[in-house]
Amino acid sequence: MIHGNKAFKLALLAVAMFGFGFLLVPLYDVFCDITGLNGKTANRAVAESSVVDEQRLITVEFVTYQSSGLRGEFTPSIRHLQVRPGEMHQVDFTVSNPGNSDIILRAIPSVSPGRAASHLRKTECFCFQEQPLAGRGEAIMPVRFYVDQALPVDIEVFTLSYTLYDITERASSS
Repeated sequence: MIHGNKAFKLALLAVAMFGFGFLLVPLYDVFCDITGLNGKTANRAVAESSVVDEQRLITVEFVTYQSSGLRGEFTPSIRHLQVRPGEMHQVDFTVSNPGNSDIILRAIPSVSPGRAASHLRKTECFCFQEQPLAGRGEAIMPVRFYVDQALPVDIEVFTLSYTLYDITERASSS
């Protein structure tokens, strides 16, 4: 009887550990969304700012990455931009699909340093939803944003990067 009780407790512990491991990624994502930790940005549009801080100039750098196996080009229209907090800007990103098959893409944003993430306000972004792209196609994907005036004064430069993933198989099975 004692051995059966221990086996049950061990099995229950294994199930609890699996459940915790399964929930760890979504819990981490929620934590990062709330705190801006790890450079995660909000995946929803915000209202435009009406006040511009004419005294500050911030440099925003744009970097793109592609997941392994994704062919084609993914580039920003510019590599860096000087902005004033509260001032609206748009940067276009171009993506191409050299293959013959249609694909579905998902872009994941990140900001470095992470403290700047919660001060980047996007009113429009291709990262808000999946992006279908036809075979041999090309698309221009805009991001409209401004930098919140509450950005700490010691941050004069930050980087907005996007990693592009092919989620065609996952999207097709949903």
